[in-house]
Amino acid sequence: MLVTGLLVGIALGFVMQRGRFCVTGAFRDLWVTGNTRWLTAFLIVIAVQSVGVFTLDALGVISLSSGPFPWLSTIGGAFIFGFAIVLAGGCATGTYYRAGEGLVGSWLALIFYALFSAVSKTGALAPAVTAARGVTVEASTVHGVLGVSPWLLVAVLAVAVAALARHHLRRGPAAPMATLPARKRGIAHLLFEKQWGAFSTALVIGVLAILAWPLSWATGREAGLGITGPSSSIVNYLVAGDAEVIDWGVYLVIGILLGSFISAKASGEFRVRIPDALTTVRSIGGGALMGIGASLAGGCTIGNAMVNTATFQLQGWVAFAFMIVGVGAATRLFITGPSKARQAAAGQAAAPAPASVRS
Repeated sequence: MLVTGLLVGIALGFVMQRGRFCVTGAFRDLWVTGNTRWLTAFLIVIAVQSVGVFTLDALGVISLSSGPFPWLSTIGGAFIFGFAIVLAGGCATGTYYRAGEGLVGSWLALIFYALFSAVSKTGALAPAVTAARGVTVEASTVHGVLGVSPWLLVAVLAVAVAALARHHLRRGPAAPMATLPARKRGIAHLLFEKQWGAFSTALVIGVLAILAWPLSWATGREAGLGITGPSSSIVNYLVAGDAEVIDWGVYLVIGILLGSFISAKASGEFRVRIPDALTTVRSIGGGALMGIGASLAGGCTIGNAMVNTATFQLQGWVAFAFMIVGVGAATRLFITGPSKARQAAAGQAAAPAPASVRS
């Protein structure tokens, strides 16, 4: 049954690579351009998954549960993780699928992400992480705090996301993209050449996220999609050789890497690209901080912001919010900060005046 994790991972890596599903970009767009199109796509995944997960719970296929909310580590870890994904050039899944495309910077970020996930979960930093996550409150779910049925929240989320999607669909794409003449036909053209839409990609990812729940539970792993824990397990297996840590989630993340490579290779997008020195340093530092932040927060943009939000865990929604704040801080520092503005202003001042002004 573990092989189902590999199959779901291959499908997820394929879809994310072809759809260019970048959570970091979705969060960054909020701060740079104010555009919410990709954030809406991310919310579609949450809404679709939420409907499916609570249906599975109602049917008795899975049994949702929750524990105390580690508020302090969630806030701090999510902020660190959000900051780190800007440095690394991608979140957990983004790093996996870009590594499959041949980006060496993503290889480095992925290696240090997995390494520091293991260090934070079972290594030298584990006591500090455990202590931080020990600061909790009893409240654990949004519907529990409000004293309402989770189905009410599912309905509100679905309606709100549908309204956002309708708004963007009526506006159309931000800008038309140039495309090359088709070289393939039929299903091959659809899979490997045709540009995939943000919302259609999100719908497919949402379905895969739902499938992950019963398939993972069937192997004894009572969770849905997750990246940080399995990445840590891979390091622990390589170091200690303990085969017991190899579970459905490990097969999932290996599948994401394979699926992305298959997609990139078949669509002609695979190319080994060596980063410059600055990008190399940022990839390594970003990857390390991603591992620490995700371990503190109890999950990454997938485990927290996509999965725990779908079940209306307070940890998921708080992490979601502070990841966006962390991305905003890093964006301000590295992309849109005052120094960048001064450089742009200096460049404009140094440029020759237009002919109409000179005359």
